[in-house]
Amino acid sequence: MDRQNRAGSRLSPLGTAEEHAAVYAAVVASALDPVVVVDESGRVVTMNPAAETTFGYTLDEALGQSIGALIVPEHLREAHEAGFARYRATRQPRVLGQRVELEARSKDGRVFPVELAITEVNLSDRRLFTANLRDLSATKESAAEIERQREALHQSEKLSALGSLLAGIAHELNNPLSIVLGQAVMMREDVEELYWHGPFRERAQKIEAAAERCARVMKSFLAIARQRKAERKMLQLAPLLDSAIDLLTYGMRAGGVTITRDYAGTLPDVFADSDQVQQIVVNLLVNASQALDHIEGDREILVRVTSGPDDTVRLMVADNGPGVAKEIAARIFDPFFTTKPEGAGTGIGLSVSRGLAQSQGGRLTLVPSPLGGAAFELTLSTQKVAAEAANGRGDQPIRFVTSPAAAAEKRRALIVDDEVEIGVLVAETLRNANYHCDVARSGREAQAKIAARAGAYDAIVCDLRMPDIDGPALFDWMGRHHPALTARTLFVTGDALGAAAGRFLAQCHRPVLEKPFAPADIVRLVGELPVRDTAG
Repeated sequence: MDRQNRAGSRLSPLGTAEEHAAVYAAVVASALDPVVVVDESGRVVTMNPAAETTFGYTLDEALGQSIGALIVPEHLREAHEAGFARYRATRQPRVLGQRVELEARSKDGRVFPVELAITEVNLSDRRLFTANLRDLSATKESAAEIERQREALHQSEKLSALGSLLAGIAHELNNPLSIVLGQAVMMREDVEELYWHGPFRERAQKIEAAAERCARVMKSFLAIARQRKAERKMLQLAPLLDSAIDLLTYGMRAGGVTITRDYAGTLPDVFADSDQVQQIVVNLLVNASQALDHIEGDREILVRVTSGPDDTVRLMVADNGPGVAKEIAARIFDPFFTTKPEGAGTGIGLSVSRGLAQSQGGRLTLVPSPLGGAAFELTLSTQKVAAEAANGRGDQPIRFVTSPAAAAEKRRALIVDDEVEIGVLVAETLRNANYHCDVARSGREAQAKIAARAGAYDAIVCDLRMPDIDGPALFDWMGRHHPALTARTLFVTGDALGAAAGRFLAQCHRPVLEKPFAPADIVRLVGELPVRDTAG
């Protein structure tokens, strides 16, 4: 009697066992996750609507079918059948009552991750198994996206740290490279005065050419590495392309890659930011080179520039590699999408390049390759746009032209640089251009010389980074004590990647010459400084 009362209380308030079963069936039918019931032979007894939606089978199609044939992928089917057979023989469960992750297969052949929990249901006449499943596709994709974002953040942090390191390296390399380049030019000029023919002149020319190549590579690298606001202006595309190619020449040649340059005979200037265009070109060249890594035979890259319609210039970088498959062509510009193996690429190069192209008012597209591989075309405008005025005249360095009368008389310059050889080189260069030159090895020494010769200097050539009083601090001191000198100041820097240097130069609006530089650059820029008013 007590047992009957307890049984009745378990059914309350649902009433009879039939009503209880009906409610249970309704709950299973309304579940959002798939539920599949099979018998001891592994054949489907029933399944809920969520299972029909997830696996693509109707209940009528699934009834009586082997669950292994329906939803178990082929590579797991043998293990599934062995597990069923083992349980029937031993009655020793291995996965009953546990949650496990594995793969399932839908009617259309799609294989996707699921979470599976199997429970045993013992009836009076038979034993059934209920499989509760959950599609983990969205969960796995979200986890993968989080991991991609985490990796992207890690890469960004590494690049930031690398940028700080490169700023110091660039400064240390640019100083001696400036000395090599400057002394090579001056040696070549001296040799030409003494030996118009012979091996000395030829050797001097070779040293100068090698130094200039090093300077171009360093400037190209720094142009890509620096971070600054875009400055669009009219520029020639061909020299910029040559610099980008020079930057990668050694690696290309070592990899057996031949680069062909095909520039149209007459090309108009384009309105763009030179650093950003160079970054696009380097990205495209690197991608093309990597695409050729695993092909046999000749490895070719074509860089072609032509005039396009509607006042445009078109730059194409093509290779004879495997090309871009049609099924991924629409995704290659997506951020973090890459077909390269792990560690060989981040999937952001093309995405960044397209963004840079659009910021120039241009576009970057995938086009048919004349070499049979992949080809990307960058289209740039040859016309200045109204946005040019938005940059503001104040953002541009102030330039002045020296009058012929002033150029005829001897002028005085103060060179401030803690690198002795740089100071000597600049002084010697300007002396050859009719300047009296004083050299200060620090900002503090420069203050003393300026104070002793108040108003006597026509030009100040000052390094930015110095150990005691640096260029910005000296400029501020001159602004307070000798304001006329600030308009006659030219800065020289090897700190091309320093954020602080960039902010200062943007604020002071003074011309700047980046190391490494040629002697002619110093003479030209100092000659553009305003003339000192000798009447005052």
